[in-house]
Amino acid sequence: MKIKILSILCIIATLHIQCKEQKPSSAGADESDSISVEVFEFDKPIITEQYTADPSAHIFDGKMYIYPSHDYESGIPEDDLGNHFAMRDYHVYSMDSVGGKITDHGKVLDIDQVDWAHRQMWAPDAAEKDGMYYLYFPAKDKDDVFHIGVAVADNPAGPFKPESDYIEDSYSIDPSVFKDGGEYYMYFGGIWGGQLQWYRDNKFQGKRDVYPDDEKPALQPKIVKLAPDMKSFAEAPKDIAILDKDGELLKTLDNDRRFFEGAWVHKYKNTYYLSYSTGDTHNIVYATADNPYGPFTYQGKILNPVLGWTNHHSIVEQNGKWYLFYHDSCLSGGKTHLRSVKVAELKYNLDGTIQEMDKMVSVD
Repeated sequence: MKIKILSILCIIATLHIQCKEQKPSSAGADESDSISVEVFEFDKPIITEQYTADPSAHIFDGKMYIYPSHDYESGIPEDDLGNHFAMRDYHVYSMDSVGGKITDHGKVLDIDQVDWAHRQMWAPDAAEKDGMYYLYFPAKDKDDVFHIGVAVADNPAGPFKPESDYIEDSYSIDPSVFKDGGEYYMYFGGIWGGQLQWYRDNKFQGKRDVYPDDEKPALQPKIVKLAPDMKSFAEAPKDIAILDKDGELLKTLDNDRRFFEGAWVHKYKNTYYLSYSTGDTHNIVYATADNPYGPFTYQGKILNPVLGWTNHHSIVEQNGKWYLFYHDSCLSGGKTHLRSVKVAELKYNLDGTIQEMDKMVSVD
């Protein structure tokens, strides 16, 4: 694919960010075989052949693998439910280390392969167990209700073969899987278009947007232990309590701190870090706990707002350094549904708190 390279200035609020615009195809799914794309440059999109978002990054067999969603121009008008985010397939990308050449391993799963799925294959994640690899993904069924599916491969680059049905008792969006010792835990959930507000105590309440009152505790992300087969739940999903420093649950009206979507858990020096997006206030924030179930205590921001409506991230360590993978809309000139994956080094203070970032940081 011949890429046209232009320089543009992307502006959001008071942030002035220089980035390079390279027009990827937005026509739909790409059937290409495995190809190498341009060498990574810090603070710029790391994938420019197509639009990518919601990056889940993992180290498998010593190599960095990225599992993003795949944006394209759907032609659907923008709305608060995210119908214009009409993604329908997944690619897998890899690089030996951050800063190296990125390889696109091609399309590894398409919605036409998933019997139960109707539309909107949103942010995925992946996990490995006993030499098998599992791709977890949300999609809407024929009734436009989100569930979480799983597909399996014998290598991290796929292709992945989907199970015939979604995971029983799964709902909402943004699955992410965290391994702790020999156990695997899935975190999931998202409000507004993510439909978490349609459920109470894991029971579907109908297609009704019901939120707690402003002064009541906000809706919480979910955690569930995966069964040994990695294709089912070993228990009923549980709420993850997110508390303020006084030990009180974050409230619905606390838009700067309350959970919206994109939960991700990592462990650093025996502390569990739950990070997530605040959605309509556009922050990536984090809370900490001493076990994967929480409760988690809110600590602060990781990443301030980026260009575009959404932000969705992952955090991973490689060769002694920690990295934040995220996306923005700089490459598309600010189109909120055409996003591109970026990466920055994440740094901790001596007390274990995470240094706050203003969009772009220099990486040594």
